[in-house]
Amino acid sequence: MQSTPINENAIKEVKEVLAYFSRMEGQGIITGQHTQTMEQEELTKIYEITGKLPALCGFELLSYSPNIRLETADEACITEVERNRGTLEKAWEWAGRGGLITFTWHWFSPLGGKDKSFYTKNTDFNPEEALKEGTPENIAMCRDLDDMASLLKPFCDKHIPILWRPFHESEGDWFWWGSRGPQVAKELFRFMYRYYTQEHHLDNLIWVWNSPLADGYVGDAYCDIISRDIYPPAHAHGAFREKYDELIKITKRKKGAALAETGIIPDADELMEEAVPWLWYMTWSGSFALTEKFNDFAALKKLYQHEYAITLDKLPRLYP
Repeated sequence: MQSTPINENAIKEVKEVLAYFSRMEGQGIITGQHTQTMEQEELTKIYEITGKLPALCGFELLSYSPNIRLETADEACITEVERNRGTLEKAWEWAGRGGLITFTWHWFSPLGGKDKSFYTKNTDFNPEEALKEGTPENIAMCRDLDDMASLLKPFCDKHIPILWRPFHESEGDWFWWGSRGPQVAKELFRFMYRYYTQEHHLDNLIWVWNSPLADGYVGDAYCDIISRDIYPPAHAHGAFREKYDELIKITKRKKGAALAETGIIPDADELMEEAVPWLWYMTWSGSFALTEKFNDFAALKKLYQHEYAITLDKLPRLYP
């Protein structure tokens, strides 16, 4: 994979992470787990079963959205927001361990909306209008971006690289950023990239594009890594070769590829046998990690103890 950051002002640590990815591509897979609560039950369960921790931890930023309207929210929304509050503290703790960090932002609609307004069905927010300077939608979006930048800036100041995956699953219309199609989602990503690199100088971000569609691909100049989310049938472990081949077709450049979300953990033996060079995978939270409904604990233990799996204890220190 190409290891030169797209942001020419990227900090040294971003370059070191990308260089590490380039060295390890096809030599091992970085283990990852999403968390979204202060308890981080998923990490506790993984350690209990395997005696190890993932090299990469995912953190959810939904409760940091500025336009959450709890006064009109349903119980499910209130519970999810409240359980997510304060979790950036855990990201700082993870940074202290030297683990890789990735952020997912289920961004509540910047204007209007109800309940979990990151869902298209719960808002009439128009992302096309948000791309037009001076519109109410654009002003609201930039306000939210400024607020989020203030949370990301301390990580930049401490030279902590972040795998930044905004506007995820933009191939679909279930989130507001994909509601007007992949071309609009692409332009939102480009807008954020320019805004965060030129206005806020967030030079610690590693930009991760998250869609398998060639239509609406953000472009090689706007992402360091390409990725996709997959949710195969329960216990259908494998190398996911078909998903990989489909993803890398969106660009002719040699971008590293990742399973940014998966419900099912891969099989390390098959990854090696089929030579499928996923950089990392990140299992989703809750029952995907805490129960055997989707992944047998025996399969989890086998993966974490496999020579091909890069766990936290195998990860070199890549930042201060």
